[in-house]
Amino acid sequence: MKITDLMIQETMIMDLKAVTKEAAIDELIASLAASGRINDPVLFKEMILKREAESSTGIGGGIAMPHAKTKAVNEPTVVFAKSRQGVDFEALDGEAAYVFFMIAAPEGAGNTHLRTLAALSRLLIDAEFIGQLMNTNTPGEVTALFDSKQESEEAAKAEKEAAKRREAAKKESEKHQESDMTSQSDLMKGPAGTSEAFVVAVTACPTGIAHTFMAEDALKKKAQEMGVEIRVETNGSEGAQNVLTEEEIRRAAGVIIAADKNVEMARFNGKPVLQRTVSDGIRKSEELIRKAMSGDAPIYRSEGGGESQAKEKGSIGTKVYKDLMNGISHMLPFVVGGGILLAISFLIEQLAGEHHPLFQLLQTIGGGDGAFHFLIPVLAGFIALSIGDRPALMPGMVGGLMALNSNSGFLGGLAAGFLAGYVVILLRKAFAGLPKALDGLKPILLYPVVGLLVTGTIMFYLFDPFFSWINLGLIDILNNLGTGNAVILGLILGGMMSIDMGGPFNKAAYAFAIGVFTSSGNTNGAMMAAVMAGGMVPPLAIALATTFFKHKFTEQERKSGVTNYVMGLSFITEGAIPFAAADPLRVLTSCILGSAVAGGLTQLWSINVPAPHGGIFVAALANHALLFLLAVLIGAVISGMLLGLWKKPLERN
Repeated sequence: MKITDLMIQETMIMDLKAVTKEAAIDELIASLAASGRINDPVLFKEMILKREAESSTGIGGGIAMPHAKTKAVNEPTVVFAKSRQGVDFEALDGEAAYVFFMIAAPEGAGNTHLRTLAALSRLLIDAEFIGQLMNTNTPGEVTALFDSKQESEEAAKAEKEAAKRREAAKKESEKHQESDMTSQSDLMKGPAGTSEAFVVAVTACPTGIAHTFMAEDALKKKAQEMGVEIRVETNGSEGAQNVLTEEEIRRAAGVIIAADKNVEMARFNGKPVLQRTVSDGIRKSEELIRKAMSGDAPIYRSEGGGESQAKEKGSIGTKVYKDLMNGISHMLPFVVGGGILLAISFLIEQLAGEHHPLFQLLQTIGGGDGAFHFLIPVLAGFIALSIGDRPALMPGMVGGLMALNSNSGFLGGLAAGFLAGYVVILLRKAFAGLPKALDGLKPILLYPVVGLLVTGTIMFYLFDPFFSWINLGLIDILNNLGTGNAVILGLILGGMMSIDMGGPFNKAAYAFAIGVFTSSGNTNGAMMAAVMAGGMVPPLAIALATTFFKHKFTEQERKSGVTNYVMGLSFITEGAIPFAAADPLRVLTSCILGSAVAGGLTQLWSINVPAPHGGIFVAALANHALLFLLAVLIGAVISGMLLGLWKKPLERN
């Protein structure tokens, strides 16, 4: 398949008008939507922004490659665009971007399409080719340039493969003419079976469409210039390709991991391993190869974890937040699945009574004996996993179960997760001096047994009694809050749901409500009412503003606004993210005020929602269902009106 089969001329923008990153993304998405290549611009932009949050796709050298793989895409497409003035795309080299490739890949993209996108990514390493692109004036010239370049690349690749086959045949012939000892001596140049001129690498990025293959090509080209043999494994959308063999890993002088996601690491045990981001693979390929060649890298020791990530650079707070979010993200499916089934069971109870078989079935599946029984153990286990890798998972989950059974609840589960993770880290240091003959026993015997013993003992004698006291005291305080204090708490929780719409503040408020909800045996849904109302407001406010202030929004924004009615009613706060990203001051301020009012009203009217998710679909379960809906409506109207009045009208040509 040709690259130009995906880079259709009707979507090309030869003079991009945008001057900011957000505006450039919007303009590129608008071209996709206008050509019918995507079916949900809001979802597509959400996925684009999610990828940008992981690391900028402004790869430097004047190029930006925003990309996403999502069900919002109808057909695989690459939008080419040029900007005369340049756009600050937060590029890795700090320079403006002038050439843009927005890649839209459907969830079910075939291997042929993915290979074509990989081929496109590799071409963009060529600075001369980018210079030629900058000089094009029409979509036809762009198409012709890509076709010509791809044909020459494929011809060169075919010739290279033929040359390799000839060289292999020649070496095989020479091998038969030499003695086995001489042949072995020539092959093994370095100590301990390593080759001084050979390194291996793995490249991977979260979506596996562009950066994975750009890093691969950059490493290969730089290695060729340096006279170094290299083998690169890519971990892209098609899975691992060109997988490294045991023999290649054994004889490599060093290993380069240029990855922004987990890759299989146990196979590199005992090798010098450089763990960097995928962007370093693109921009710092020479530095990485030199360090790998000289062995200037930490020796990787597998402790049974099996996976690792590129090393993170950040504050302690960032690390703690990442660990916490790992636990919460794995817990949420249990919250949503169990919560919805619980909500349905409560509805059946109201209609048919508590002895109805269906009520008892759903209670068993979703409630304390089913999905909800796993909330705290899963939370603790995956926090521990994020800190101490796989050896910490089991002690963390058992610690979480002990917290659940001892009434230390959600707070005890958080403590158990962090405790188990750092216990395993300390055990690694404590056992570092043991004979190497015992290395195999560490992950299967020492870490599980000693880790569980230490974690369980501390939980039993210290953490469980302490956090049970705090937890029961907190529940008692909440149950006895006066109306004024309850309203203030509702205002705070509701407003937090809109501060970052799915980020740390949003998750903290939701986690607090879940903790109260689970610790009180699902009977205290007051906090749940506050956060659910606060979370429903932002998308509903966007929907109302785009409906009643049409002249202040583009046609694309008005269409996207309609989908926010459904997302808001379903308690999916993230529907407002694209609008907040484009105009953060007005959107966030408006939504925070409306969400705070909605959260406060739920407490003023003593509303209780006995379900942790569902939005309007569980509103009937509230003790004051109509008042709950009224609180959400009032908050949404306040935010929608404020945003509509505050937002400036569109500039018209």
